[in-house]
Amino acid sequence: MSSKGGGTALTRRNYRLASDMDKPRSTGIVNEKLLSDYLHHVFPSTKQGPTLASLRKPLGFQDLPAHLEKLLSEDTPTEDGQAVDGRLGPQPVVLDHTSGFEGLLFVDDDLLGVIGHSNFSSIRATTCVYKGKWAYEVLISSQGLMQIGWCTLSCRFNQEEGVGDTPDSYAYDGNRVRKWNVTTTNYGKSWAAGDIVSCLIDLDEGTITFCLNGQSLGTAFTNIKMGPGIAYFPAISLSFKESVAFNFGSRPLRYPSQLIAKCPKALPAGNPPAADLMKAHKLLGYIKNVLSTAIDTQEERLVEKDCAVWRLHGEPTVLVTLAHIFNHFAPLMCKVYLVEDVLMNFLLGILEGGGSVDEHPLIQQLLDLFWLLMEDHEVNECLKQLMMSLLRAYRFSPIIPDLGFQIHYLRLTTAILRHEKSRKYLLSNLTFDVLRSVVFFYIKTPLRVKEAGLEELIPTTWWPTHFDKEGKDEREPKDESADERLRRRAYERGCQRLKKRIEVVEELQVQILRLLLNNKDKSTGEASRYIFLNKFRKFLQENASNRGHPTALCPPEYMVCFLHRLITAVRGCWDEGHRTSPSSVSSDEAYVPPQLFYNGKVDYFDLQRLGGLLSHLKKTLKDDLASKANIIIDPAEIQATSMDDLDEDDESGAAQRLPGAVAMGGALARPSWLSSPTLGRANRFLSTAAVSLMTPRRPLSQPEKVKVRTLAVEQRTEEDIEGSHGNDGLLLGRPLEEPDQPIADKSLLEIVDGIVMMYNLSVHQQLGKMVVVSDDVHEYAVALKDTEEKIARCPARRADILEELQKSQKVFAEKLNHLSRRLAWINATIYSKEKMLDIYWLLCVCIRTIEHADNTGSLFAFTPEFYLNVAMNAYSALKNYFSPANGMDELPGYEETLTQLAAILAKHFADPRIVGTDIKDSLMQALASYVCYPQSLRAVERIPEEQRVAMMKNLLAPYEQRPWAQTNWILVRLWRGCGFGYRYTRLPHLLKTKPEDANLPSLQKPCPSLLLQRHMAELLSMDKDMAASFLNSVLNQLNWAFSEFIGMIQEIQQAAERPERNFVDTRQLKVCATCFDLSVSLLRVLEMTVTLVPEIFLDWSRPSAELLLRRLAQLLNQVLNRVTAEKNLFDRVVNLRLPGLESVDHYPILVAVTGILVRILVDGDRQGVSRAASVLLSDPCFQLHSIQHLLGEGGESSSSSAAVASSVRPAVGSLGSSVAAPLPSVTGSSERKHFSLHAYTDYISEEEKHRVELMLAFLTEESKQAAASTAPTSEEDLCPICYAHPISAIFKPCSHKSCKACINQHLMNNKDCFFCKATITGVEDYSKPASS
Repeated sequence: MSSKGGGTALTRRNYRLASDMDKPRSTGIVNEKLLSDYLHHVFPSTKQGPTLASLRKPLGFQDLPAHLEKLLSEDTPTEDGQAVDGRLGPQPVVLDHTSGFEGLLFVDDDLLGVIGHSNFSSIRATTCVYKGKWAYEVLISSQGLMQIGWCTLSCRFNQEEGVGDTPDSYAYDGNRVRKWNVTTTNYGKSWAAGDIVSCLIDLDEGTITFCLNGQSLGTAFTNIKMGPGIAYFPAISLSFKESVAFNFGSRPLRYPSQLIAKCPKALPAGNPPAADLMKAHKLLGYIKNVLSTAIDTQEERLVEKDCAVWRLHGEPTVLVTLAHIFNHFAPLMCKVYLVEDVLMNFLLGILEGGGSVDEHPLIQQLLDLFWLLMEDHEVNECLKQLMMSLLRAYRFSPIIPDLGFQIHYLRLTTAILRHEKSRKYLLSNLTFDVLRSVVFFYIKTPLRVKEAGLEELIPTTWWPTHFDKEGKDEREPKDESADERLRRRAYERGCQRLKKRIEVVEELQVQILRLLLNNKDKSTGEASRYIFLNKFRKFLQENASNRGHPTALCPPEYMVCFLHRLITAVRGCWDEGHRTSPSSVSSDEAYVPPQLFYNGKVDYFDLQRLGGLLSHLKKTLKDDLASKANIIIDPAEIQATSMDDLDEDDESGAAQRLPGAVAMGGALARPSWLSSPTLGRANRFLSTAAVSLMTPRRPLSQPEKVKVRTLAVEQRTEEDIEGSHGNDGLLLGRPLEEPDQPIADKSLLEIVDGIVMMYNLSVHQQLGKMVVVSDDVHEYAVALKDTEEKIARCPARRADILEELQKSQKVFAEKLNHLSRRLAWINATIYSKEKMLDIYWLLCVCIRTIEHADNTGSLFAFTPEFYLNVAMNAYSALKNYFSPANGMDELPGYEETLTQLAAILAKHFADPRIVGTDIKDSLMQALASYVCYPQSLRAVERIPEEQRVAMMKNLLAPYEQRPWAQTNWILVRLWRGCGFGYRYTRLPHLLKTKPEDANLPSLQKPCPSLLLQRHMAELLSMDKDMAASFLNSVLNQLNWAFSEFIGMIQEIQQAAERPERNFVDTRQLKVCATCFDLSVSLLRVLEMTVTLVPEIFLDWSRPSAELLLRRLAQLLNQVLNRVTAEKNLFDRVVNLRLPGLESVDHYPILVAVTGILVRILVDGDRQGVSRAASVLLSDPCFQLHSIQHLLGEGGESSSSSAAVASSVRPAVGSLGSSVAAPLPSVTGSSERKHFSLHAYTDYISEEEKHRVELMLAFLTEESKQAAASTAPTSEEDLCPICYAHPISAIFKPCSHKSCKACINQHLMNNKDCFFCKATITGVEDYSKPASS
């Protein structure tokens, strides 16, 4: 073996040859006596012998091998694997993946880790015990439903029954906090991911006990079945996706002392390597002796020195001595038990003195020694096992107040990664491959507050106590009492103490990432950063593509922490580069250049682009790529890409089918990094499915302008990424719109791109999940306040009620104490001010990236969809998840950022370059939410006027052939606060109920935009064709929505009247309520249009104005008739008060209709009012009673007038069906008070009521005059279609006749004649000739 440390070639074989063949030379390194003294000092004999140096046998290198063998063989225990009484089965103990399982499972390659992959899977170990005391440990990777314990061979499990559900099996379930043996009772504590469960069985006493993190939970079972033929196997049953790892003794038990105290003489179910363990400890002692002993050759004596200052100087005597030790030590360091028990504890001991990692250079010297004196495969295996052991120790350490365990293991990890050669080996072979290193950046949240020491750290708890009518925390300090203020401040101080301790861990995690992002360590090959970048990209690929393997995903809680640490580390590296090169962009202005999206240097896997599939974009935009970015796409390459896409689909399909076949035959093997903390190698199961992902694209043919090299992720070098000698690397193909200035190291740009992708993959969803703790605190605080108010009101004579209330008060207070401490931890680790700034930085990166990409014109289509998604989601997270603990107003440049985001939403929600329906819907929803809040609405108003007008024009496009509900919602929000009786936040009848979520956009206070209303008015006024098409589409949708609503409430009413058990589908109720809400919002948009641009309806010189007014009148009359008729269908369904139909009420729809009528009948000019009144009164469905109903008037006279009207003509309207006959009334509805606008004094002003009264008086008078002046019309002169209006139009060329209203409405959708089906070429006015 050649030397790996430079200098003299030192191998084990060479040392031996030197000792045998050239004795004078080898002992001449130092004189024989001094060498003998040195070797006796380093290798002291354990047996009694001569103590004086003069009486000892001289010892030289030629005698050292035999001497060392003799020392190592002394006191060696019995050989491993010897049968132990009371146990049956092979060694080492593993999970029985051949016959001892039920259901579908993924099992690690080391057969110690397992993930459930079916409803309730069970598996047992290969070894059983029948007498004595035994134990094993289970490392809990997920906190879901599992039953862990012991079972006999006779137990038969299935998908419903597992360990503990049969007579001879016993289990502990920390998810439900119970013990199981056919029946179940409460037992133990709840477990969490990162806990360790110890399972002890005493077959002498017949008891089973469980421990959680070393603390005994008490004896679970006594008098268990024992005797001939009864032996117990370690076993587990676990539900889908739950995962654990077993330790039967192949690694040191984590809590051996606690087990011995509870169950003396308990043995692990597997055999620890006792002989090797003793040898390893002896050899480590010899290494320590070498490190602490120096040879003074001048004075010919040995000198004691501090180990910490030892250096590898290449002294031959020391190196030869160490080489002899490593002959024995190196092979032992390939075994996981010895690495964890001996080496890891030794290295941890070096760092125990405290101080920074830099103050302990001995670890670097020892790693140099390992690389020098151990074979490659030995040092590789040793490092791998060492890092895996550190990972397990970090992940499964209990939380203590100072986070001492976590800090301890992270410090050692940092020290190891400071060693360049070790770091690169681990990066190349472990990080993101076998070892999921993102676990090192995770800080787990304690479920059990007391054990984590949070009670000492945060002795005083606090929660909000002041709430408004809608359940929101008012947060007004002036309302606080002195006691509350003191509690809040004490709680905040405790939170700060906790945060400082967590920051120590976070700083260590950032240090680790800074080491991995080092791009200067090129002395031993490729710099660490480029290895990290390629591995990181591959990691993202696995999580983005997933290929049907949900267990392969990195847990989202790890991703959140990893994202924050990576942002901190990357920004640090970015700003270092900026200080070196001031002309580059600082991290505060960071963005990802658009070249990355289309030059093929960065693989975005199967992720969707804004313009569709990449292969499609390359075909359709190849000319733009050539002209704008100087990139040629060869036709042959396009064809090759297409064929590769087909191949990948076939391969991935075959790969997905393969595991299904394997799954039926046995427990599946899986990579160990999935969720289990155990070590294993990546296996065929996943790598087969990954073949299609890792197959590189076919290389591009030689283009004329730019030579492009497409490589698989893991094949890229530093030159491919950073570029050199005129090669732009990742930034190949700069468009003319992109500034020609350095941004940052190109590798950092790709990492930032990966961070954005990672946020989109799972971080945002996890941020939303963790808010639940804050919500729980809020709910319990409201419940506690409510209980305290009830106690205050409780009469003294009802002691029983008072006692129950006080019990509830105590429960709520205890729960709040617990949750407020947990919330402090979550706020410190996930929702702190620093984390908020990270997400804000990410938002700004996305905004700048989208702006730069937008400037490239058609090439914007290459941008991945997730940039827009992250921009919208990051803003949503800042607004909904981090507030109100951290206000958004405090963010630097926040208003400008809001305006930039508003401009993006306004421009791109109707951008023709974006083709994906999902992303279009997301943009529309984001804009709809944006205009609900005053601050963000003002941002929309701040964007340039040209963009505002373009946005409004897109919003006013016809509603057909596009998702119109969100568009309509946006227009409604711009109007809300200006309409008739439209200043409410919640409907009047819902005020007494508590909203599910008071932060919903629909529950925000009205904030109308007069500026955007003005733009809308100008557009509709100037563009007559657009106004007509827009309003026709609104009227069509209103007709559809209200018709659907009426049809559904008819079905609901019929179901409610059945004598059998009533049952209405909740989905049907939801759709019914949605149709009602849509009808109301469409009416509000019509009110907005009539108010802003009345001439669209009333200026009959405009084309379609008369038709629009007639259609509007028709629909308004239909709505009024349906909603206001006495004891009608609408009344009965509203009175049912069904859950899901809470929003269905008279007020919202009648007030919206009233607003339109008042505007056209009271507020207009005389000619307009006259036209509106004549159209309204001439409509066959008009009933004055409906108008009188608005003010609670009507009664006998109105009903008689309605009867007269109905006798004249049948009530047929735009809904296309006759008005339904009234159904039998619901009991009690007749006594219900009539609807009246007078009842809503808080919602409708006196001026509005006065205008309604004027309208009613005007219509009453007009209807009387119309009735008096209308001459009787013969049936022959009435329109044969509606029988309501006189004939007034004749069709060309067929000369058939109808009224104008019928033919105009018909021609909107059909050009054929009603009667003869001839194509109508024109319509002329018709007037009846005078009779002869």
